[in-house]
Formats: sequence, C-alpha cells, structure tokens
Amino acid sequence: MLSASLVRERALEMGFDLVGFAPAGPTPGAERFLAWLSAGHHGQMAYMAREPERRLDPQRVLPGARTVVIVGVSYETLAVPHEILQDPSRGRIARYAWGADYHDVIAPALRAFGEWLAKESRAYVDTGPVLERAWAERCGLGFIGKNTCLIHRKRGSYLFLGAVLVNEELRMEEEIGTARPLSQFSIRNSQFSGCGRCTRCLDACPTHAFPAPGVLDARRCISYLTIELKGSIPVELRPLMGNWVFGCDICQDVCPYVRRFSRPSNSPLAKAFYPPNVERAAPKLLDLLSMDRTTFNARFKGTAIMRAKRRGLIRNACVAAGNWGSDEALPALRRLLDDEEPLVREHAAWAIATIRACAAYTSHAASPM
Repeated sequence: MLSASLVRERALEMGFDLVGFAPAGPTPGAERFLAWLSAGHHGQMAYMAREPERRLDPQRVLPGARTVVIVGVSYETLAVPHEILQDPSRGRIARYAWGADYHDVIAPALRAFGEWLAKESRAYVDTGPVLERAWAERCGLGFIGKNTCLIHRKRGSYLFLGAVLVNEELRMEEEIGTARPLSQFSIRNSQFSGCGRCTRCLDACPTHAFPAPGVLDARRCISYLTIELKGSIPVELRPLMGNWVFGCDICQDVCPYVRRFSRPSNSPLAKAFYPPNVERAAPKLLDLLSMDRTTFNARFKGTAIMRAKRRGLIRNACVAAGNWGSDEALPALRRLLDDEEPLVREHAAWAIATIRACAAYTSHAASPM
C-alpha cells in the first residue's frame, strides 16, 4: 500500500502543481451529470452521452479500481495586455490554447505517473470517461463554482486536470504518525462553498449560457460554439460572441479567485504554455480570414486550435469580423464567398451584411435632420 505523502512527493517531482486522491467509489455528482444530459445541455457533444454509466463508476473503466488520483497543472500566463485581447480587429483565443496542445504535454507524464503508482492504471487528460472536475472536488483540490469550473482557493481555475485510476489503495498518514487506509476518510463537499453570494461569472456571460448557478447550457457557451459545434452558429448568438474565435475565458477572468490568486506555474510541464506569443493569443482577423488549409496547418500545428480545423476557425473569424464592423474586413470576406467550404461562405455573407448594416446605420445617424 503506497503512502499518500510519497505519492504527493512523486507527483510534484514529475511536474504537477496539485495532486489529490479519493477512494474509487461512485462518481460524485452523478445525478447532476445525468440531469444535464437529460436536458440536452451537451448539445452536439454526443460522446458525453455515449455509455454514460462508464462515467458514473470507475470500476466500469478499470475493473478493480481502488483509488482515483487527480493532478492539476496551472496554465496561467499573465503576459498579454488586456487592450490587445479586446482589440476588435483581433480574434481572441482562450488562454489554454496559447501554447502547445496540453494533451501532448500532460498525457505522457500522467501515463508515466500511473505506471509508477500501480501495475494496473488508466490515465486520462480530458479524453476518457471520467468526470475530472467532480473527482477533483472530491479529492480536495478545490470546489466547483457557479461557472462549473473547478476553483482552487489559492490558484484559481486556470488548471489542466488529469485523472489516474489505479488498482491500489493509498495510505493516509495522520499527524501523530499512524496510518489508515484512504477509504476510512469521510469527504464532504458543499455546493458552491467558496462562491458565497458572488454571481460575477453568471452576470458576465454575454450569451447567458448559465440557466442556473452550476448549470452550463453548452449550446449557448462561446467555447462550445467556437470549438464543439461543427455546423452553423445560431444567428441570434453571433453578435454576442465579440471577437472570440476559439474558446472563451470570460467566466473565469471575472472570478475573484482568478483575479487574486491565479499565478503561473513553476512546473517544467507548464513551460510549454508560456510565455505566450501575442499573435497566438490574439491573431489579427485579417490574417485568419486569409488562411488556406496549408497556412492553417503550418501556423497551428501542435496546438489545441487544430481541433476546430480550418473551416471552424475561419467560420469563427467571420463572426468576429462582423462584430468588428470595419470595412477593412470586406475584401477578405468577399474572397471567402467563393471558399470551398459552404460553412465559411455562409458566415462570410453574414459578416458582410452585418458590416454593411452597421455602416448604413452610422451614415443615417450622422446625416442632418
């Protein structure tokens, strides 16, 4: 039986900022997850609804699982001026995608950690049937806030999470030096325990993606719309998306825990995520609109942005260009009317019409009575 203190020490040595453990029982918050699926809040993310019972019990993923180990790595950077991120002529990218693809960085280290932990293990970085945030809360790594993010009281919520299921039980040492199995420790979580009466995240969401505290309707979330949604973005939501072209950080940016405590990691794993390149964090929309497939692949190879594919990123850039409202975007948008992708052509046409409508309104408003 491994000592929990030894596991913590090893996790930190391998570059993880946080580590916690819990007995591999039924998944905490399972009923909320099932209600979320039943309400259709997962949208087109069919993989979330595929065999949901596997997400509800670690035993269905790793027979004989005894312990769930959750690790975290901070991806805070603090290096890009806010005025650049909010420049409407630039497309804004969520900060988790400013550097290398986190799967490629964290997954190999997590698999090695799992092999060190036990003969049998399963390691996942946002890719397997594990509700990482629920388990992270159970493991004592923070609380799930009203914005549905895991919030660590001394690091905020800009955290990559990884999960390892192992067929070994850990031993927790008490202060007096004795030891007892982890399964004997009772763990209680209080919903939104650290949020208090704060609703900044809910109030700040421009698309009103939170029908209730702790409930995210992904179908209205900018991150979902720019990454997971493969088809046309609902017309009524496009003007609300601002200049976001990949993901969204708004509900985290306004969180007091993020503002006060979020800080860059000293971990060697985190070095792949910063310091960020300004053109990666907020690329110029005119550059994005002019990319062909070869340019897109060359520019974003090895990053999470590849997930959107060229058609998705250009679609998003068209929406951002429409919200920018500048005539400067019209030549690039007109060229996209002949793009090979129908999805791109549709959103380019919307952007052109939006810019023209904005110009007509401005002209009418400025004309003498």
